[in-house]
Amino acid sequence: MQISIGPRLIGPDQPPFIIAELSGNHNQDLNRGLAIVDAMAAAGAHAIKLQTYTADTMTLPGAYRIDDPSSLWYGRELHELYQEAHTPWEWHKPLFDRAREHGMLAFSSPFDETAVDFLETLNVPAYKIASFENTDWPLLRRVAATGKPVIMSTGASQLSEVAEAVQVLRGAGCQELILLKCTSTYPATPQNTNLRTLPHFQQLFPDCLVGLSDHTMGVGAAVAAVALGACVVEKHVTLRRADGGVDSAFSLEPEEVAQLVTETERAWQALGKVQYGVQRAEEKSRLYKRSLYVAQDIAAGDVFTKENLRVVRPGDGLPPRYYDQLLGKPARQDLRAGTPLTWEAL
Repeated sequence: MQISIGPRLIGPDQPPFIIAELSGNHNQDLNRGLAIVDAMAAAGAHAIKLQTYTADTMTLPGAYRIDDPSSLWYGRELHELYQEAHTPWEWHKPLFDRAREHGMLAFSSPFDETAVDFLETLNVPAYKIASFENTDWPLLRRVAATGKPVIMSTGASQLSEVAEAVQVLRGAGCQELILLKCTSTYPATPQNTNLRTLPHFQQLFPDCLVGLSDHTMGVGAAVAAVALGACVVEKHVTLRRADGGVDSAFSLEPEEVAQLVTETERAWQALGKVQYGVQRAEEKSRLYKRSLYVAQDIAAGDVFTKENLRVVRPGDGLPPRYYDQLLGKPARQDLRAGTPLTWEAL
């Protein structure tokens, strides 16, 4: 099974598709946003993704203040936080255009139906549904009606909610769907990432592709996810975590994104197929397997002993499995030390 997003094929037979999530790490500076796009292109990311909303489409002023002391955004008023984090809609086109100049795909997560209408004017090649929006059935139906591929995160979701969302998307016209395992904590820990879910996820939704929306630090979880069947990896990105920003604490820097691209592709390449026996690439290496060699000069009629018969490299002599069988047996001919033992010498 393969899905096309623009010219890019995504599936088990393709290298992992790496999405760089800009989120609010532009810090309300378009030039910084463009610099992040440039850096992600240089690092080899395949797509840049934005988030399309305004503070007013997300919540109401005064509706909620984050009171969890463990949150990165503890004490922040939600409307104010979204005002800081949102990407102005007039920035979308220059950011998308810059990505396309680099040969990258560019799309976004819409957070309401007006955002879908806007993104359609920019001819995005796909849509991303964020974890917290996957129960918004009107939004799902509007996205599906575009006929474009959909990538949906599944963090903080009951399995029944995921199944319902898939049904809604399919019923509204979505033909190409990718589901991302996601842990909706910021950052996530390796311990709560539970990547063994991925193969089971694929079994439950065989007509979808699976991937990982990863909020852990580093690239280890993403590499492991690819080994377990992830075709897509999404990571938040920034120029430097030290620069600050709403998501900077759990975002990758350009050098780490380059490592992510390289190591996930290596993991995918290493999966290969079920293989036993000697590969063509290994044939020359068989020379270095051990075999039986004469360790001391032997005269015809002398018997083989532990002193004059050794198991050593290279593999030009008889296999070591005959060692015990030959001890105490006479040599048929004179043999010099360093000679590989063959049947003709016995």
